Amino acid sequence: MFTHITNLAHVRSITEALGFFLFYTVLLVGLSTFLGHYMGTLGLVEGGTVGTFFDGGHLHTMIGAGWTLILSSMILSGKKLTNDLMAVIVALVGIYLSYTVDVLLGMVVVSYLTTVETTK
Repeated sequence: MFTHITNLAHVRSITEALGFFLFYTVLLVGLSTFLGHYMGTLGLVEGGTVGTFFDGGHLHTMIGAGWTLILSSMILSGKKLTNDLMAVIVALVGIYLSYTVDVLLGMVVVSYLTTVETTK
């Protein structure tokens, strides 16, 4: 389930994609909590507007959308799928969903991208 977790070019099965989703979602929660706390402490954002990770429309949503953007672009370039228009559209849908609906839904789409076969 957690084999090849840092190899973004690896083609995963459904259970490996579930492990990818769990690992990178937990990493995202930790990263956004860390960044939100210290940005509030340093005065870069107002401390009361940070909210929690599972609230929508706050700093965590912006961090999560950036996370899905970076992660999906690394997957597309690692698998050499940047010329595949459908894979790029799926990545853009994941980024859009993570910004508008929920970051966890965007991570589901990014986890799906790990199951796509590489082009030859």
